[in-house]
Amino acid sequence: MIKIEQLLINDAKKKLVDISLSIENSLALVGESGSGKSLTLKAILGMIPKNLDYSLKMNSDFQRGKEISIVVQNPFTALSAMTNIDKHFEVDKKKKDELMKLVGLDKSYLKRYPSELSGGQLQRVVIALALEANPKLLLLDEPTTALDAKTKIDILNMIKTLQKDLKFKILYVTHDIESVRVLCDKIAIIKSGKIVENGKIVDILTNPSQEYTKSLIEANFKNRGFRS
Repeated sequence: MIKIEQLLINDAKKKLVDISLSIENSLALVGESGSGKSLTLKAILGMIPKNLDYSLKMNSDFQRGKEISIVVQNPFTALSAMTNIDKHFEVDKKKKDELMKLVGLDKSYLKRYPSELSGGQLQRVVIALALEANPKLLLLDEPTTALDAKTKIDILNMIKTLQKDLKFKILYVTHDIESVRVLCDKIAIIKSGKIVENGKIVDILTNPSQEYTKSLIEANFKNRGFRS
């Protein structure tokens, strides 16, 4: 289990984030814009803006960039447009081929440029790059926002399979509650930098205790006919 024992983030006027989290397998951190989701990811990666103060205590001393990797929201901006896929990797040819195979892409894609790939293909490349360091913890920052519905489900199912095979933990940051059912077994709801409720996905989605959580669920499933 990976534990964020305490994360505190402050600006000059107030406390922005004050949370603790346990990631047993796959945890979704869900909240509206400005709730503290992105700041949490930045703190784990050591990328908090200089105008903010923060402290982070974890039960493991991870080497950022080696044992923690991130898959970002927009694959179109995650890669250098002037560099072919092959040159984005820092491992040898055999490992590159293996990584591409893991994400369902033929090694011939290594010779292509980002502009020659679809959004789903680009996100698969970004995931392959994130797996390059054999992470213990994979951070997902809204990784399917730029994708169509079918591609989104395909990518989430692929990540779920990769997690099972490669044994990494997942912290999935999103406002899309519908998608967390595909990937995660537990969920934490964040509001104004605080965790207001957490537990198993099915328990929170079918019987939320907070009005804030109910409003998030209603917003997500208003036109989708949610069923547990």
